[in-house]
Amino acid sequence: MAKIIETSTGALALTFDDVLLQPGHSEVMPGETDIRTRIAGDIDLNVPILSAAMDTVTEARLAIAMAQAGGIGVIHRNFSPAEQAEQVRQVKKFESGMVVNPVTIGPDATLADALGLMRTYSISGIPVVENGGAGGHKVGRLVGILTNRDVRFASDPAQKVYELMTRENLITVKENVDQDEAKRLLHQH
Repeated sequence: MAKIIETSTGALALTFDDVLLQPGHSEVMPGETDIRTRIAGDIDLNVPILSAAMDTVTEARLAIAMAQAGGIGVIHRNFSPAEQAEQVRQVKKFESGMVVNPVTIGPDATLADALGLMRTYSISGIPVVENGGAGGHKVGRLVGILTNRDVRFASDPAQKVYELMTRENLITVKENVDQDEAKRLLHQH
């Protein structure tokens, strides 16, 4: 039996066990529904879903998935301030399936540099650009890509990125590519 509880402000407080949605016929078509909600000021969510700010629940990866679905992920506070800021940075950098301003590396950087960046930024691939240095957000001509597959069996931390990177058959698109075209190319290649 549900208990009806009023909060100190007089609002009704319910738990999941207190509410049951029964299936039934509806005249409202799904495409005609609007489930947006306002969470604060002028911040609207397309779906009324927030993930818990728990260290076993929400970090950058889930926050990105939540944003893609129209919700919001609340990064937990068990990170140091710098780590928490980095998690938020990862979420903000992810834009509609494309990473804007990606971490890059130069061809003369080492395997150790690349693995350090992959660990630091929780990424599995790094664009290799001319004048990219040992990592950062340098802009330059793309000369290759270094992925987990390229470094899987590499054992010399001093080995140069240009010796490991994939440089042939790179598929690239312009920055303003249509999202459907980008998806098509990803599936094709």
